[in-house]
Amino acid sequence: MRTIIVNHFGGPEALEQAELPTPEPGPTQVRVRITSIGLNHADLMGRAGRYKASTGEPPFVPGIESGGVIEAVGAGVDDSRIGERIILGPNVPRAIDGAHGGTYRTHLIAEASIALPAPDALPNEQLGAVWLAYLTAWGCLAWKDKLQAGQVVGIPAASSSVGLAAAQVVKALGGTAIGMTSSPAKADAIHALVTARFDHLVITHDRDADGNRVMRPWHRELKTITEGRGVDVFFDPVASGEYLSAEVRALARGGRIYTYGLLGEPGVVDLSPMIIKRVSLHGWVLDEIVSAGEEAWRPACEAILARFSDSTFKQHIARAYALGDVQQAHEDMQRGEHIGKLVLVP
Repeated sequence: MRTIIVNHFGGPEALEQAELPTPEPGPTQVRVRITSIGLNHADLMGRAGRYKASTGEPPFVPGIESGGVIEAVGAGVDDSRIGERIILGPNVPRAIDGAHGGTYRTHLIAEASIALPAPDALPNEQLGAVWLAYLTAWGCLAWKDKLQAGQVVGIPAASSSVGLAAAQVVKALGGTAIGMTSSPAKADAIHALVTARFDHLVITHDRDADGNRVMRPWHRELKTITEGRGVDVFFDPVASGEYLSAEVRALARGGRIYTYGLLGEPGVVDLSPMIIKRVSLHGWVLDEIVSAGEEAWRPACEAILARFSDSTFKQHIARAYALGDVQQAHEDMQRGEHIGKLVLVP
């Protein structure tokens, strides 16, 4: 099988191709021929040595999500599963889990119990690109926050795969989705997507006379959209400095901010309105619902897949790359100019 290995932490050049023996599944395992691998910022952090809790030390195979077709099963697994299209669960083995960890490969060994049947509506190139976007959003908004119908959710980084997924989750739960994006060009690109589900889009930045990027007072626009009430929930990968200060000002009484990323530059935050509004700030990572056990993550995954089956959820793939083009894929992801999800197709 072909794999991508990081032999030393570094830039995209640290991603090296290697040939390894194709492994055989154990008694309770399956061997999956991978048809797609979702690219995530966690992969870039892992390659650079900033996510050792997931990767450990080099050498390791990066990647934290994938899906494909079962091509071999262990002695204790029903052989009728051979040929089944599956999505590997959110607890797919990671680099730190040993020889079978990390998804940047053509074949992967996993426990049969986490090989979840894929909806017919999901094409092969999307099988490995579901959980980091949709379960991150669903786990936070439906499972943890228990978002109620009629509530308003602000979604920064609206052009990201998680932002696009979050808007669909909010609409499925009966809420109002307000996307925030940094430029008119990105807003136009989002408007052009048939998969976008935002009720409103707000542009957060302008250029000054010297061409420098400056933040607009976009919290006022959110107040206008909500008729002065404010936003109930922010689901935010930026959440720092003046951006977070603006979110606090835009919150409704009793509102919540969930931060799930580190895209913003550190800076001073004015939290004083939190006291008057009785609002709260929370950190969120996908691992919270995974660590809560199968009784938490499996129903959430089933709810997401059911919505793909009935076309409530539809994913936008910005670009697919061959496994051998992984360095280019990482460079493109680092630039952040894409709209939606990037995937590797072995």
